[in-house]
Amino acid sequence: FITDFTDEEWLDKKMIDALNTGLDSNSFDFVIASNMIHHVPYPMLFFKEMGRILKPGGHLIIQDVNCSIMLKLLLILMNHEGYDSTINVFDERNICTDPEDLWAGNNAIPNLLFDDMNKFEEKVKSFKLINHKYSEFLTFINSGGVVSKTYYIPLTKPLLKMVYLIDSFLCKAAPSFFALQRQIVLKKL
Repeated sequence: FITDFTDEEWLDKKMIDALNTGLDSNSFDFVIASNMIHHVPYPMLFFKEMGRILKPGGHLIIQDVNCSIMLKLLLILMNHEGYDSTINVFDERNICTDPEDLWAGNNAIPNLLFDDMNKFEEKVKSFKLINHKYSEFLTFINSGGVVSKTYYIPLTKPLLKMVYLIDSFLCKAAPSFFALQRQIVLKKL
């Protein structure tokens, strides 16, 4: 089912707090977190909760920002959200975003969590990394955004395929410069 911390009519479960879902323990085969971890005020509490609700062997599938040089530039140009690479995301008492404003984001959180996967697995012992991939540059820029209404160019399917190939090359060649997204798959131990 689909959840969010909003009251939209299309949601199966409304007003679900990712840090305290109220869902049954060991009840899900997988959870998808799409572009939300950089909004989570306490990332360690999020991973504890996901570890609680996932079945053993379950997967946490994450799509989120990659705080590359290009993303930092875009954030500055758009005056949208921000990034703070100085916080300790592994301290569950440390506030990483504004808990009163769930749209506030710290776009450095995914990098702080996942750039050093050995550190992540040392601190978050309930999960093991099984996949990590960088993605999206031009695709992300041309998406139009979620809450920030930006200009975008509608593309035909052949043009989208070409943009995808360019994105794949750039994100593989220089992820710390170009990649604006990252995909992570974690398995609950």
